Amino acid sequence: MVRMLRPWTRAVTYTRWLHLLVAIVWPSLWLFVQEAWWTQATAAVLLGLAGLVPATRLVEGFQARLLLTGRRHDSENAEIVTTPSATWADRGRTVVWLEARLVLGWIVAHLSVQLPLLAVDLLTTGLGHEPAADGFVSVEEHHWWHALLAPLPLLLLPVIVVWSGHLITALAVRLLGPSPAERLAAMEERTEQLLERTRIARELHDSIGHALTVAVVQAGAARAAGDPAFTDRALGAIEETGRAALEDLERVLGVLRESGKPVSSRPTLADADRLLESARASGAKVDAEVTGPVDTVPGPVSREGYRILQEALTNVLRHAGAVPVRVRVRVAADTLVLAIRNPLTEPIPGPGRGSGLRGIRERAALLGGLARTGPDEGDWQVHVELPLS
Repeated sequence: MVRMLRPWTRAVTYTRWLHLLVAIVWPSLWLFVQEAWWTQATAAVLLGLAGLVPATRLVEGFQARLLLTGRRHDSENAEIVTTPSATWADRGRTVVWLEARLVLGWIVAHLSVQLPLLAVDLLTTGLGHEPAADGFVSVEEHHWWHALLAPLPLLLLPVIVVWSGHLITALAVRLLGPSPAERLAAMEERTEQLLERTRIARELHDSIGHALTVAVVQAGAARAAGDPAFTDRALGAIEETGRAALEDLERVLGVLRESGKPVSSRPTLADADRLLESARASGAKVDAEVTGPVDTVPGPVSREGYRILQEALTNVLRHAGAVPVRVRVRVAADTLVLAIRNPLTEPIPGPGRGSGLRGIRERAALLGGLARTGPDEGDWQVHVELPLS
């Protein structure tokens, strides 16, 4: 019993009822002026013509979303769109929606008036009085049991209201919902957002992870050395790395605050010296060799190359410590090659494990490149080839 009464405790039940009644307001006023069959036919034709106007879908979408679902603003998976018709298929569905809403509105409005009148007629004839003459079901005879049937129309009315509300909502989702092209566009937009979030997560992982790794290594080396001069140099390296990480963090937070703002001033391979000096300050013996015009590498490739080099050096400091590292950066006619090698100091737990290596491979794959990571002749190697085109 409580479950049956629950719909009547929800505001959306009444707004759906109102939505159906509003649909017949202007045809009803016209019918009062000229009561003829052709007035209803003319109203249907005018609605059909209005449905061909692109803005009609926008207005109907806002009204349906507010009154049928109770949600005014867009959601991630909007069932009812609020955009003008873009194709003739959208216009056709809008026309069908307007006609269906008009027909269903007439039926519900008629029953909303006539069912209470029928209940009054049954009660009146059950008490031996004359019924009203304007009911859609005539009750002429006088029987005492008519009074027992009087509550039935009143119980039927809520059922019709709730059922018609569900029906008009289902029709709105079907006829005012997104078209296949709009669904595809929404899916592409969602994919772009997910890719952007993934890229930002990689940016934070690479930048902050590198800074923390350098800080931990430097602090440990300074404590173990017990040399004031070395400690000063270590603190200076930690300070410089921390400032660089803060700059990267500010850039990422700026993108998060202003989603439409493009990423700017991101480091490129031209800033690789900062990474190499940071690794050297952490105790690693870095042997770097750069071949080719690094400044001519396209922006996206240069930025991703910088992050790959950063992640590779971070992994060396995190897992191998202060060991000799050989870095080779070569710019050929159509390929950027990054090669980082260092001696293995501990057993490898498994092939390709860790979010850092996974990030390197993902960055290379996004640019159509190739990344190989793993042990090679007693060393650990990271070899990445990125196309420049």
